[in-house]
Amino acid sequence: MKLMVVLPTYNEAENLETMVERLLALELPVELSVLVVDDNSPDGTGQIADALAARHPGRVEVLHRKAKRGLGTAYIDGFRVAFERGADYILQMDCDFSHDPKYIPAMVAEMQACACDIVVGSRYTKGGSVDETWGIGRKLLSWWANSVYVNLILRTHTKDATGGFRLWRAEVLKGIDLDRIRSSGYVFQVETIYVAEKLGYRTAEVPIYFADRKKGRSKMSFKVQSEAALRVWQVWWRHRHLTPQDRLPVSAA
Repeated sequence: MKLMVVLPTYNEAENLETMVERLLALELPVELSVLVVDDNSPDGTGQIADALAARHPGRVEVLHRKAKRGLGTAYIDGFRVAFERGADYILQMDCDFSHDPKYIPAMVAEMQACACDIVVGSRYTKGGSVDETWGIGRKLLSWWANSVYVNLILRTHTKDATGGFRLWRAEVLKGIDLDRIRSSGYVFQVETIYVAEKLGYRTAEVPIYFADRKKGRSKMSFKVQSEAALRVWQVWWRHRHLTPQDRLPVSAA
C-alpha cells in the first residue's frame, strides 16, 4: 500500500526540511512518500524541496508551480500527481506544524480499522483541542464556524469541516470528481468534505491538538476568513442536489 503526502508550500523555508524528515521517519504499515507542491516561493522553499528530493530519491518529489494560485488548486494538482504515482492513500496537511506528523499513524490505523473513506485529524471531535494561546474570541469563532455555521448551512456530519488535515482513499478523491471542486482558497476544505458526504462517502475523525505555527507567517487573515464564510453558501448552492449516484466511476477518473 502506498501513501503520498501532498504538502503545499509558500514561504515555508523555515519548516520544510524538518517537516519532510519527520514524515519520512514515521513507522507505518504503508509505504510513505512526500510530494511538495511549491508556488514559486520567494524565500527559497522550492530550492530546499529540490535538495530534499535529491537526498531522498523515490521518496520526495517536487511539483513547481509558476505562481501562487490558491490552496485548493495546489491540492488538486498534487492529488492528480498522486493518482499518477499509484497512491492508495493520499494525505493532505499543512507544512507549518499546526498539523503534527505524530498523528498520522493513528489516522492510518483508523482508516484500516473502520473501513472508512476519509479520516480527518480533528480539533473538534472528543479529545481534540486548539493552541492554548488562542484568545477566547478566536476559539469561539473557530468553534462556531465548524459546529454552527457550516453545519447549519451544509448539514455536514464532520465536526471539523474546515480542517485541512485529512487522509483520503485515492478512489474517493477520484469518485468525487475533482473537476467539480471550484474553490481555490480555504473554503476548499469545506467544499471537498461536503461533496464527499453528499456522495455517500464515510468519514471518521481522530482527535488532534492544533498548534499555532512557531516559524514563518500565517496566510490566514480576517479577509480570507470572511471570504471563506460567504463562499460556504456557494458550495451549498452548487452541490445541494448531489447523491451517491453522482459519483464518478473510478475507471473514468
